[in-house]
Amino acid sequence: MKEEQVILVTPQDEPIGLMNKIEAHEKALLHRAFSVFVLNAKGEVMLQQRAHHKYHSPLLWTNTCCSHQRAGETNIEAGKRRLQEEMGFETDLKELFHFIYKAPFDNGLTEHELDHVMIGYYNDEPEINTDEVESWKWMSIEDIKQDMKAQPDIYTVWFKIIFDEFYHFLEKDFI
Repeated sequence: MKEEQVILVTPQDEPIGLMNKIEAHEKALLHRAFSVFVLNAKGEVMLQQRAHHKYHSPLLWTNTCCSHQRAGETNIEAGKRRLQEEMGFETDLKELFHFIYKAPFDNGLTEHELDHVMIGYYNDEPEINTDEVESWKWMSIEDIKQDMKAQPDIYTVWFKIIFDEFYHFLEKDFI
C-alpha cells in the first residue's frame, strides 16, 4: 500500500510539493490539513475519541474528524471524504477559517499544519470506522469548554487550539 502524501504549503497556503505524511511530520514541515466540526440541531458538537492504536494522540477526544487533503482535492471534498471514512456519513460542509499551528508529540513527530476548519450539520448517529475511531459522543459547546479546563489532557492538542477559534466563531454567529 502506498503511503499517504501530504501537500506541503507556504504560510499563504500555496502548494510547494508533496511528501509522505510520516516524513513531513518527522521534519515538522508545514502542510495542508483540515478539521471538521459537525453540530446537531441542539447545537451540540459530535466529538470522536481517536482509536487506541493511532500513531499519535491515541484515545484522546477531538473534533468530528480531521486529516489531510490529497493532491487535486478541494478542502470540502477532502472533508466530506474523510467524514465518510471515519464517521460513516455524509453532510454538506462549509469552510469557516484556517490557521497555522505547530505541536510536537512525545513520539518525536511534529504537527505543523495550515488547518482549514469546516462545519456541517447532522442529527443521526454515526457508523464509526473502528480502525480510526474508538468512540464518539455529542457535547454542548459550553460543556466542552468547561471539560477542557477540568481535563485538558484528554483532548488532542489541535482540538484545544482550534476550539478557542471555533468557539469565538460560534459565539459571534450562533450563541
